[in-house]
Amino acid sequence: MAKMKVENVLRPGSTYTVDTAKYEAMKKAYLAVLPKAPPGLTAAEIGKALLPHLSEEHFPGGATAGWWAKAVQLDLEAKGVVARTDSRPLRLYRC
Repeated sequence: MAKMKVENVLRPGSTYTVDTAKYEAMKKAYLAVLPKAPPGLTAAEIGKALLPHLSEEHFPGGATAGWWAKAVQLDLEAKGVVARTDSRPLRLYRC
C-alpha cells in the first residue's frame, strides 16, 4: 500500500500521510464534479455529486467518502487548485 503526503490549507506547514490510491481516486472524482468557476458547489452538493464517480474498490458503498473528500479538498486548496468563496454556506470551485 503506497503512501503519500498531503497538505492542509488550515494548518500551513503540516503534512499528513494518506493512502495514495484512495487519494488519487477521490481527487479524480472531486475534480470531475467541481465547477471551474464561482459560485461553485457547497460541501453537501459535492458529496452527492461524488458518489457516482467513486469506485467500489476504494469506497465500497461510499464508505469513508466524506473524510476523503475533505482531505482532498484541503490539500487541493493548499496547492492552489481549489478555491473557496467568502459566502455562507462555503462554496468551492476549481482555480
